[in-house]
Amino acid sequence: MRFQYAPCMTSRVFLFTLLLACTTRAVDTADVEAWLARPVIDPAIPQAEVQKFTEARILRMPEVKSKAAWEHYAAKMRTDTLDKIVFRGGAAKWRNLEPKVEWLDTIPGGKGYSIRKLRYEIVPGMWTSALLYVPDQLKGKVPVVLNVNGHDRKNGKAADYKQMRCINQAKRGMLAFNAEWMGMGQLSSPGFDHYKMPQLNLCGTSGIATFYLSMSRALDILLQHPNADAKRAAVAGLSGGGWQTIFISSLDTRVTLCNPVAGYSSFITRIHNHSDLGDCEQTPNDLGTVTDYAHMTAMLAPRPALLTFNVADKCCFASGHALQPLLDAANPIYRLYGAEKSLRSHVNHDPGTHNFLLDNRQQFYRMLGDFFDGGDAKEIPSENEIKTIEELNVPLPEKNHDFNSLARELMKDLPRHPKIENTIIWRNHRRAKLKELVSARDFAVTAKVFKQEKKAGALVRFRRLKLGEDWTLPSVDLTPEVVRGTTVLVGDAGRKSLAKEAAALLEKGQRVLAVDPFYLGESKIKSRDFLFALMVATVGERPLGLQAGQIASVSAWASRVFRDGPIQVQAVGPRSSTAALIGAALNPQSFSSLSLVDALPSLKTSIEKNWNVRQAPELFCFGLLEEFDIPQIMALVGAHRVSRTLLD
Repeated sequence: MRFQYAPCMTSRVFLFTLLLACTTRAVDTADVEAWLARPVIDPAIPQAEVQKFTEARILRMPEVKSKAAWEHYAAKMRTDTLDKIVFRGGAAKWRNLEPKVEWLDTIPGGKGYSIRKLRYEIVPGMWTSALLYVPDQLKGKVPVVLNVNGHDRKNGKAADYKQMRCINQAKRGMLAFNAEWMGMGQLSSPGFDHYKMPQLNLCGTSGIATFYLSMSRALDILLQHPNADAKRAAVAGLSGGGWQTIFISSLDTRVTLCNPVAGYSSFITRIHNHSDLGDCEQTPNDLGTVTDYAHMTAMLAPRPALLTFNVADKCCFASGHALQPLLDAANPIYRLYGAEKSLRSHVNHDPGTHNFLLDNRQQFYRMLGDFFDGGDAKEIPSENEIKTIEELNVPLPEKNHDFNSLARELMKDLPRHPKIENTIIWRNHRRAKLKELVSARDFAVTAKVFKQEKKAGALVRFRRLKLGEDWTLPSVDLTPEVVRGTTVLVGDAGRKSLAKEAAALLEKGQRVLAVDPFYLGESKIKSRDFLFALMVATVGERPLGLQAGQIASVSAWASRVFRDGPIQVQAVGPRSSTAALIGAALNPQSFSSLSLVDALPSLKTSIEKNWNVRQAPELFCFGLLEEFDIPQIMALVGAHRVSRTLLD
């Protein structure tokens, strides 16, 4: 489109441009780069603040005086966790589906048992593989054991230490179920990367449901066996298998004995021992608002439980910090039942590393023997019966859903209410819904200038902005000699990457207020950054809402402090652009215009590009795409106030 101006207007524009050029000295981009790169806050502050923020929101164990009081409390936790977390949103439709199972061939095991191959459907279109170790002489009802595994991507269910466990269970007359885990072994494809599970969350379908159903469906199959004794059903696993064990055992009371090995610790323990910060499945959205892993341990009562940890575990959950808080939570509850002897713990010293090797396995066998009449603790030598990965492979459907393909299917009909209405009622209703989804809030802003200097035509102030009680943001404001307005400048790579943009704004007479909101730039969390972003979400907050609220609050503060022109916001990068857009949608009065560079064309982009939560933790905000896409959010801002260049 070509614009035409009347002669008088052209003259006025020329005179104004000439006047501005005569009164504004150019600022050297190298100076701007140096100013924006200068540290403003102590590098320990973002870490300390996110730890304090999340810890304050974690549930503490209640003091209960009676078994009845505890059972009422535990029942509510179990119901809330299943209804509000695991089967939230679109996952509810998967909950009561009949499990689909296909029994395949049987292969020889070793002396006294065989191995039956099978595959079963976790959710529609998503299948996994499994093995059932069956004793040759099955008579009457026998114990059953669900064996789950952790992050052994190469071997998966074929890990030798897991095979040995299953073989020993079968030789003790038990039915041993060896389940493959998503992302491991036969399911170790990129689409099953656990960090891609949040793509489902974005669609309003709880991703954690797939993990839970992979276990509960396995229990369904195992307990349907004609020889299964429902009163003797155990679960055991290492690492991620230890997490699976506590998760299913606390929530599904069909499990009557469990042995989580080096697989979990309480949320408070994790905050202060960063090696324990778990993956997406361990910190699902909002789990910390209804329970904690300390509570889950207590929820095992009065059922037999063996908590196994390793003394020199370099992976995670070392016994020295992980075990005692769990015992402190669970012991009083077991005492209420008079079942103190049913809660056991074991600290492994040989080898003491992250393992489910001989010593730990024999502790488990002892547990099975004591409570399930499963023989003595000594392992039955069976090394020559270990199978290869190829021997244990189970055919899976050629087109098998993973997290990404399932999310692609779910997003086809999203958002559910795409229609945009030009009414105040619609805008108010949708604005309230957006605020709820991103858990945004307004922050009171106080600013402290700790240093300023003037050079090359600009006044530079280095400020620490305190937002409410919780957050300290670094900011640098660059003021030209002639001010035409103020631009709040943010970017995915932090303000130090924005020298070119800042210099261009200064030349236009814009005061530049360069800020690093939560997680970005100098506000980056030093240790386990994206895992702390997950922790923020698990305690009921949203990283995206924090960023949006901070950007909007800083803009509102700037409009009160700087009264020499309009406030605009410029965001560079898909993450900060999304946060700025949402901040503007929720607080349209805090700015005059919005400029987005490399902005998302759609919230679906993160799924189409198959991003994982490491790359952009804030973008996988639960249920956001179910209710909104970019056009609906822009409508709350006013599309005429937004300029965008889109991400390729």
